Amino acid sequence: MAKHPTTMEDSNRSSNPSIHALSDPARRVLLRGGTGAALGATLAPLAAALAGCAAPGAGVTAPPQLGFKGVEPGLGDRLVVPEGYVATVLAPWGEAVGVPGRMPAFKPDASNSAAEQALQMGMHHDGMEFFALSGSSSHGLLALNHEYTDDGLLHFGGMQPWTAEKVRKSQAAHGLSVIEVELAGDRWRMVRPSRHARRITMDTPFAVGGPAAGHALMKTAADPAGRLVLGTLNNCAASQTPWGTYLSGEENWAGYFSTSDKPDAHELRWGLRPKGFGYRWHEHDARFDTTRTPNEPNRFGWVVELDPHDPDSTPVKRTALGRAAHEGAWVAVTRDQRAVVYSGEDARFEYIYKFVSRDRIQPGGARANRELLDHGTLYVARFDADGRGRWLPLVQGQGPLTAAQGFADQGEVLIKARQASDLLGATKMDRPEWLAIDSRSGHVYCTLTNNSLRGEAGRPGVDAANPRANNSMGGIIRWHEDGDFDGLGFAWNHFVLAGDPANPRAEARGNIKGDLFGCPDGIAFDPRGLLWIQTDAHATQMYKGEFARIGNNQMLACDTASGEIRRFLTAPTHCEVTGLSFTPDARTVFINIQHPGETPSDRSDPAEPARYSNWPDYMPGGRPRSATVAIRRADGGPIGS
Repeated sequence: MAKHPTTMEDSNRSSNPSIHALSDPARRVLLRGGTGAALGATLAPLAAALAGCAAPGAGVTAPPQLGFKGVEPGLGDRLVVPEGYVATVLAPWGEAVGVPGRMPAFKPDASNSAAEQALQMGMHHDGMEFFALSGSSSHGLLALNHEYTDDGLLHFGGMQPWTAEKVRKSQAAHGLSVIEVELAGDRWRMVRPSRHARRITMDTPFAVGGPAAGHALMKTAADPAGRLVLGTLNNCAASQTPWGTYLSGEENWAGYFSTSDKPDAHELRWGLRPKGFGYRWHEHDARFDTTRTPNEPNRFGWVVELDPHDPDSTPVKRTALGRAAHEGAWVAVTRDQRAVVYSGEDARFEYIYKFVSRDRIQPGGARANRELLDHGTLYVARFDADGRGRWLPLVQGQGPLTAAQGFADQGEVLIKARQASDLLGATKMDRPEWLAIDSRSGHVYCTLTNNSLRGEAGRPGVDAANPRANNSMGGIIRWHEDGDFDGLGFAWNHFVLAGDPANPRAEARGNIKGDLFGCPDGIAFDPRGLLWIQTDAHATQMYKGEFARIGNNQMLACDTASGEIRRFLTAPTHCEVTGLSFTPDARTVFINIQHPGETPSDRSDPAEPARYSNWPDYMPGGRPRSATVAIRRADGGPIGS
């Protein structure tokens, strides 16, 4: 979900090579369902199945088969779902979330104030979860985050002139939202006002939990204790914990900061640079100018935890899970009831992590587990060329993670998780994003969205886990832990490599069994066991070159037993499909349509706010709006059946 694909990779110009950069190409593993797949002369075929990695569904109940008629690739500015399905726009950017007595209406000319935006749905919806109320599949809460802003759309008149009020409004359009929703007849609606309704913005206090709380590198003049941070930003994927809370990852936070013309080594490794990505917050908010507040960036890049059922609760940044460009975090449970949290770092040549809690999950929900994610061990993944892998502990004092190497304590290891992972020799991946845990088989799936820089001069080359140079299409990797989810070793394979078999470039052909797609991003299992895949090809890729036959971004369903992938929906022009969450009865799926009409430059032209899209309002002179969508079968049956 990285929206700035030419910036974050600059932090990876270190000399640390991919762990398999010199591995024998004849041993590169390209598997689907345990079977070798050849991708042309540049990729060697696999002679035998990967030992120790069971085929999907082996020894477990097979998932239900796909029961809908797939849709064709999309090219227009509309949302298309299969025959017999109905999609309802539920909560667009700018709708009041429903705080009692404080419900400002959205103004299509973008003239809402910063104070009004702080009570409205933020911009560019992303990770989302449905929290049932009293176990209901027709009444619950949606917790979601808002990744970033297109300031040309957000402000009346765009970014000219740039003012402190526009900075405040941009900050108010970031963060999280909690809304109450219910099924009224056959359509979902927002419940407003609602005692649950909440907006979390860059003004909202967050507690800091875990080993980095109170660390010297977390302290600022405004927070000398280093234990309270205002806000969360650039949040991407999300998940629901077994104890009923919401986890969200802070991804491209580095781009909001402006540093000096000569960044230090720590800033360079994290991608900080003068003027950031162009948000220009530093011009009116000293927090985002590292020459004035050098430790402020260390306070972002964490997984945040929120209790959506308690509108008065303080969200927490869980530092034991490590600092990264976190896409999100997903929880598996060991047989002895400990939490194992998987996370990927959505940046080129970065890492996959897992955290194993010290303590067991306790009955009693969020209150009983309020410190569960503050104690445990963080690991980073190494994928070996023989189809095996190893989890490497990021523990101060073990191996090279010593004070002499710049890690004085465990807090510093976590704040500098990238540098620690570099020293351990972890595998540099092709943008690991969402993960999904198959409770039936125990496999963990992870989308690797793309990496066009793989194999370029001065960059890591191809390796077993990342086998394609100029990887424009991405794929899905999976693994099975040895023993339980807390195992230190695992067996892995490539579940699917995305692409188009008609592509003249072998590395972009893929091995899809079914409908074509590229750049997988969101991924989740529904309550019935189907795997769902969402895509995020950038506006510059669509309709031309390698993506000419793939079209708009889409969502697909996958029967993991047969490997068949079928296109379920296509989305409006230049948007991303994200925010995947089902009701417990699997009869409603909620998705988010993010940044419809995104311009190739990632900055919308305020003179033509609807140049590429006017979804979902289609209002003359209006603006495209990210929105939550509820999808149901017209006959009320389970989605995908």
